[in-house]
Amino acid sequence: MNPKKKALGRGLSAILESPETDITSTDISGNYVAGAIANIPVSAIEANPFQPRTDFEVEALEELAQSIREQGIIQPITVRKMGFDTYQLISGERRLRASHIAGLQNIPAYIRVANDKQMLEMALVENIQRENLNPMEIAISYKRLIEECEITQEELGNQVGKNRSTITNFLRLLKLPPEIQIALRDNKISMGHARALINVDDVEKQLTILKNILEKDLPVRKVEEWVRKLNDIESQAKKDKNIVLPDELSKVKEVLKFRFQVKVNLTVTDKGKGKIVIPFSSAKELDRIISLMNS
Repeated sequence: MNPKKKALGRGLSAILESPETDITSTDISGNYVAGAIANIPVSAIEANPFQPRTDFEVEALEELAQSIREQGIIQPITVRKMGFDTYQLISGERRLRASHIAGLQNIPAYIRVANDKQMLEMALVENIQRENLNPMEIAISYKRLIEECEITQEELGNQVGKNRSTITNFLRLLKLPPEIQIALRDNKISMGHARALINVDDVEKQLTILKNILEKDLPVRKVEEWVRKLNDIESQAKKDKNIVLPDELSKVKEVLKFRFQVKVNLTVTDKGKGKIVIPFSSAKELDRIISLMNS
């Protein structure tokens, strides 16, 4: 059996495993160098400009801050050295924010070497591997990794431990209307709902289904059935539209249309089978059509 691949980005894996960054000593001035694990001033750490996550729950940060007050930082953050006593956060944004709230003066940190592209890749990979991300955050992170780190979907799948179809499904979420993306982000609908809605081509119909999901709390199975029936109707309509009626049937269609004063639909297959559809908009109109049939 092949060993399981590590779910790390190329930049992340290279940086963490490179012997050039495994320096755990201090320089002659006593300042920590790349590769060291040290307690460094919280005030000396700049925010990560590549942090893909901007939404942090206040209550969760307060809980983490309380844990830090009681137990300290269990897992060090990761930073890169920018200059004398200046560092930039690579990963560990929640721990750093919670440390500010907890009033810590210093925080344990791994000190690494990374260029901007590696910084972005490391931040994105760490972000993706969190358990509490919503699907939109994951989709956006996948898109950024592909576009800004110039990797393929297959390479991305190998890096984050997901198959290519999973990557594709997340990326497709970004094609949904903003209203659906927001509902998914805010956990008002599930990933299953969103995946069903992706298969509807018309935006207005997507939003109509979304409204029903929110108002009636429709389960995913019901939405999938709705979408399937909708697509079957549209597929049949396209087929019917492409069929050219013989002249005699076209005349029959016009006679029926004139007779019932509604838009009659008449279709026929190559084998001569067909159907006539006479629509009605109310019980009263149905009675009128039946009356005309019986007259």
